[in-house]
Amino acid sequence: MNPPSVPSFPLLPEALRNLADRRLKLDGRALLRQFPDESAPLVIFDPQYRGVMDKLEYGNEGARQKGRVALTQMPEETIREFLRDIARILRPSGHLMLWMDKFHLVEGVQPWLRGLPFATVDLITWDKGRIGMGYRTRRKCEYLLILQKLPTRAKDCWTVHDIPDSWLEKVPRTHPHAKPEQLQAALINAVTVAGDFVVDPAAGGFSVLRAANSINRRFIGCNLEG
Repeated sequence: MNPPSVPSFPLLPEALRNLADRRLKLDGRALLRQFPDESAPLVIFDPQYRGVMDKLEYGNEGARQKGRVALTQMPEETIREFLRDIARILRPSGHLMLWMDKFHLVEGVQPWLRGLPFATVDLITWDKGRIGMGYRTRRKCEYLLILQKLPTRAKDCWTVHDIPDSWLEKVPRTHPHAKPEQLQAALINAVTVAGDFVVDPAAGGFSVLRAANSINRRFIGCNLEG
């Protein structure tokens, strides 16, 4: 399926278009339920889980992690519910960009995706430029798993070819899960056209909103904590 020749944003119901480019305080599942089937070109999802802390029990989280601990955590089934709705609203060959840490990349992601129409097509390592926690090696990176809704294809679906798979970008600690806006903007630019919208149902500090707007894309997203 070829990407649309015109931005897909105007194809959304008016009620959804009226929510664009706003910082909504809302459960992301309620937002996703408002989208028609196969209406979104791109979803960026950063699930709020505590798997590393609870399952590995580092015991060295310290003051820097207090903000993260205070956030509402998503049980495994909640993450699966998000992913099922994301699969429904993505158009064929649309992309899901899924943020995760090393623990979930190695052990936790496959059960989330089981039975869903996604193929893993790429992986980007984000070097945060600072050392985090860890029993053995210290965590310095997070990972962005690039998934494509079936059928998989690259031609005309990914139009920028100079994005490195290892990306160094320091971000200010404005949110416990702050993400790299320059990287997100580059990726949004690669898989959408001007005027398209990007969906982020767990927006955190709304870095995707700023990244999308910086390159003439629209944003529809929310966060439970506002």
